Amino acid sequence: MTSPITHNFIQQLTLTEKASLVSGKDFWFTAGIDRLNLEKIMMTDGPSGLRKQADSADALGLNQSVKAITFPASALTAASFDRQALTTLGKNLGEAAKNEGVSILLGPGINMKRSPLAGRNFEYFSEDPLVAGELGAAYVKGVQSQGVGVSVKHFAANNRENQRFTSSSNMSERALREIYLSAFERIVVNAHPATLMCSYNAINGTLNSQNFKLLTKILRDEWGFDGVVMSDWGAVADHVAALRSGLDLEMPGKGPQSTTEIVDAVKHGDLTEATLDIAVKRVLQMVHDWHVDSQPKTYDKAAQHEFARQLAANSMVLLKNNDQTLPLSSIKDVTILGELADKPRYQGGGSSHVNAYRITTPLEVAQVAGNTNYQAAYSLDAEEPDANQIAKAIATAKQATKVVIFAGVPEALESEGFDKTTMALPDNQNELIKQVAAVNPHTIVVLQNGSAIEMPWADDVAAILETYLAGEAVGEATWDVLTGAVNPSGKLAESFPLKLADNPTFGTFNASPLTETYHDDIFIGYRYYDLKQRAVRFPFGYGLSYTHFSYHNLTVTDHDQNVEVSYQITNDGHVAGREISQIYVANHASQVEMPIKELRDFAKTTLAAGETKTITRILPRRAFSWYNADTNNWQMDDGRYTILIGRSSRDLDLHQDITLAWNPQAMAPITNNTYIGTVMARPELRSALEATGIAKNFDALAGDDTNSEMMKNMPLRSAIMIGVNTEQLDAFLKLANQPQSDEVH
Repeated sequence: MTSPITHNFIQQLTLTEKASLVSGKDFWFTAGIDRLNLEKIMMTDGPSGLRKQADSADALGLNQSVKAITFPASALTAASFDRQALTTLGKNLGEAAKNEGVSILLGPGINMKRSPLAGRNFEYFSEDPLVAGELGAAYVKGVQSQGVGVSVKHFAANNRENQRFTSSSNMSERALREIYLSAFERIVVNAHPATLMCSYNAINGTLNSQNFKLLTKILRDEWGFDGVVMSDWGAVADHVAALRSGLDLEMPGKGPQSTTEIVDAVKHGDLTEATLDIAVKRVLQMVHDWHVDSQPKTYDKAAQHEFARQLAANSMVLLKNNDQTLPLSSIKDVTILGELADKPRYQGGGSSHVNAYRITTPLEVAQVAGNTNYQAAYSLDAEEPDANQIAKAIATAKQATKVVIFAGVPEALESEGFDKTTMALPDNQNELIKQVAAVNPHTIVVLQNGSAIEMPWADDVAAILETYLAGEAVGEATWDVLTGAVNPSGKLAESFPLKLADNPTFGTFNASPLTETYHDDIFIGYRYYDLKQRAVRFPFGYGLSYTHFSYHNLTVTDHDQNVEVSYQITNDGHVAGREISQIYVANHASQVEMPIKELRDFAKTTLAAGETKTITRILPRRAFSWYNADTNNWQMDDGRYTILIGRSSRDLDLHQDITLAWNPQAMAPITNNTYIGTVMARPELRSALEATGIAKNFDALAGDDTNSEMMKNMPLRSAIMIGVNTEQLDAFLKLANQPQSDEVH
């Protein structure tokens, strides 16, 4: 099709043709209409690599797919905190999709990491909506710059895998808006994605595919989204109800049944043809805007592999490094333990699984460098410790200068479609690390996992490197960091609690197959650990470097409706590095439950040894706002805020208070329920207090600290207990609420 969609074009379609367009065909395609030369377009999974099925497709999309670059999973790329890198990742994915004839890439996944047990955490960015929204927007812009559309998923509050088709995520409106919708809103408003993918679950009892409030009132009316809302594969329970609620495209479709049910609904008056036409137009517009040549073409996979290597290395998080154990001076001189060195866990399972172009394993890279000191030391197919394997590993470790243990979560324990039951590594790995660390003080642990894990041995090892699921270049990227070819600069986009029981969802996550009650409300991740003053293994935003950075010279400037924050960072070390500085806001003004602080911006800065740079960022009004469910609006309250800046959520060198007065000063009316303390705090009411004689009663108690404080915490109607009569109160209320005349000064 070569022209934009018009009303006249839609009117050329028969009712059956219209009905066919709002359902997918052959698992991965939209419907085509030959008589009008309307071509179909293809979509495929692709959060971390193209998963285009080469030949036959199947309902779960698990058949062999074309070879493509397996990029690092979002759990790792989020740790880069690097918007530019995510845009480049998107460009690479868009290039691959376009050259494989794919028009819509299904990703990124931006759901919140509410529980460390959620089986799909590896595919999501963060526990913080700002990080997910900013990096997700950068990814979307990169993909769509190549003429390929995206489908941002999973909309919304899809934060567990068990019973995901039917369970209801039950939460407050404030939690929904501030935490679970915020990242989607940021991407819709700033990156304009081609499509959003509606999730399986319900929210507060209403299935998302039939949720008019979610799909129409919020997404379209409030945020201005004008793209296509498609379903997750098999998420539609009632196609007619879904269309009425704002869903445009059912995927993958049910064959002729999907068309028939829509035709029948229109004929029987259950669905208006005007409503159907709206969905049809959106689908046609998507096909027009994002159609690519379906004939596959070659592209530079070797260059994409090299980018995958760089992205992985620049995202890895150095969690511990006692006595400068890292970087290693050579690969040759270390002992390597752990089957994951030979069979690395480098990607997620399910829809994220890519047919990798070229996998490089950590063991392979070490062997090329001349290292033959390797033992499997445990089996990925077992969980119980093998005494013989561990004994051999200990004997070798005693003789080694340094030991590198590769550990992590086997794929069988962490994938799409089910949730985990533990944060622990298999017992055989934990026992190996414990015993090796006891005989070699220079033990280094390299982790391969999809989300936060428990580390009972963390205090006993010399160094820990978190690589998450690093993609097909895992071998090269891991040694790039271990040897110092790359100075690590990643930081955690999720908190690592000491143990599962410390997490706010402990004991309630997956407790019911029917509902998931969000008792944690807005307090997920670091918001909870800060509020409860809980120790964590590693805090949100944490990560080390082979150099050191210092922070200084913070200035905070009120520009009315936004705040300018400026500060300096100096690289105090002897090697170049990159620092992720984080800007948090503590709200002392609002008289509602608030987190201790919330991330409101971040910046990644490259600094040569000894170099100082100034970073300037602008915080908008929204950075100081909370969602008021009573008024259905974002509310910014005048008063005191603190700007905090530093290395992590618990390492903030710089802080400065600022008092903001951005709202029109309309005083709340005085009533019998207004507290005496509120009245006394408003000097303009003093004359009314004196005129009615109430001032004498208040002043009589003002000198007594105990009685004064107790009196301030009483409503006006209770002032009769200190000698004020009802006539005085009535007279005072009349004077206090009368319009004030403008005075000329």
